[in-house]
Amino acid sequence: MRGLKLNQWLTALTVGFALFAMFFGAGNLILPPFIGLNTGSHWYWALAGFFITAIIAPFLGVLMVARVGKHFTDLGWLIHPKLISALTFVIILFIGPLLALPRTGATTYEIGIQPLLPNLSPLCFSISFFKVALVLSISKSLCFSIFFFGVALVLSISKSRIVDVIGKFLTPFLLIVLILLIFLGVVYPEAEAMPTNLGASQSFVLGFTEGYQTMDVMASVIFAGIIIAAIVNKGYNEPSECTRVTIMGGVVSTLCLLFIYGGLIYLGAHSGYEGKEGVILRTDLLLYISHNTLGKWGTIGVALAIGLACLTTAIALISSVSSFFEGLTRGRVSYKVWAVITTVVSIVISVNSVDSIIAYAVYILLFVYPIVFTIILYVLVFGKWVQRPAPYVTAVVVTAIVSAIDVAGIALLDMPWWLAYMLRDWIFVVKQWLPLGSFKLEWLLPSLVAFVVVAVVTRSSPAKRHA
Repeated sequence: MRGLKLNQWLTALTVGFALFAMFFGAGNLILPPFIGLNTGSHWYWALAGFFITAIIAPFLGVLMVARVGKHFTDLGWLIHPKLISALTFVIILFIGPLLALPRTGATTYEIGIQPLLPNLSPLCFSISFFKVALVLSISKSLCFSIFFFGVALVLSISKSRIVDVIGKFLTPFLLIVLILLIFLGVVYPEAEAMPTNLGASQSFVLGFTEGYQTMDVMASVIFAGIIIAAIVNKGYNEPSECTRVTIMGGVVSTLCLLFIYGGLIYLGAHSGYEGKEGVILRTDLLLYISHNTLGKWGTIGVALAIGLACLTTAIALISSVSSFFEGLTRGRVSYKVWAVITTVVSIVISVNSVDSIIAYAVYILLFVYPIVFTIILYVLVFGKWVQRPAPYVTAVVVTAIVSAIDVAGIALLDMPWWLAYMLRDWIFVVKQWLPLGSFKLEWLLPSLVAFVVVAVVTRSSPAKRHA
């Protein structure tokens, strides 16, 4: 029995570190310091919010998939195959070419290239055609994006072992640098945590919504299959054993993420950073902290580690997205074609700054995240007793409606004045009426009520397993 528990813990450690590596993307580094800077002396409230959406929720996503099967699409029998397939399609787009992939290129450029090569000139070249000279000037960011994603494309198509080699050395190196950064920053803080205009609840909401930007909840339900397969390969074939090891591994990854994220939020709160001309960019803040704490060479080390880590992430994402769409088209469009399409889209979007990508991602994530969160919570809590699709589908629809109202309320400032004027009154009335709105959980109670009511009404209906 002791040997069994020891083996379980050894497997759990492996799974925990794998979960940590999957969830701790290099792009996530830029979020916690920004949260800490904006919440100041209330940084611990922000950490509580970030803890829910960036640490606990992704772990619950993996646990949920382990409870129902081996892949997120296995939820089709419980909820509805078309709904799960559509949601999988949307998630793949967002953790791929629309959001996560472009952010890897933009983050690498702003942290790894601009600080090291600040005087890099735009690429200019001329083409002579029928005695007409065409001079093209390509921006520095576009030049780099083409190079960055070009390398990622070549390595994702060739499936070179260099990715595995870089990954095995990079993660430990990056962790050592971060632990050193956090330790020195806590022992020798740059400044006292500044007072903030945000109250405790507002600080919590900032941390909660910034956690959406990690996109780890969406990634968790897709990557869960990799983790579960690894556990099964270790000999844990029984669902109860698989779930137990998943929980133990989740505890390991949760503690690691809590230490890193909490430390970075603390460093942001005690950085004393005022921005450049009053403008605070997330990447500039991280560079400021690393330079003040570790010096010039420490900043270079952080920049290189983050850049290479973003490259390995980009390679993995291009490969995952291309494989998904190749399967979706049943091989009629090849893996290589999808890899090229994914790369081109990512290049176009990555020309935007990291903060610009984050700004437009807010609207998408505020709508999609609660839907995925709803499925995770209700399957984990009620999946054993409620095995009819109607309650789950109803809860998802209600969550989608409430989330759409929330997004519309935020987007009012960017709407044409006449449309904003027409929508403003009723949207604000609805938002004020919804409970838990101050904590960005306005979808929770309406979806829960809808779930319970439909579950009670349909309790006499037999459970249906969709093909």
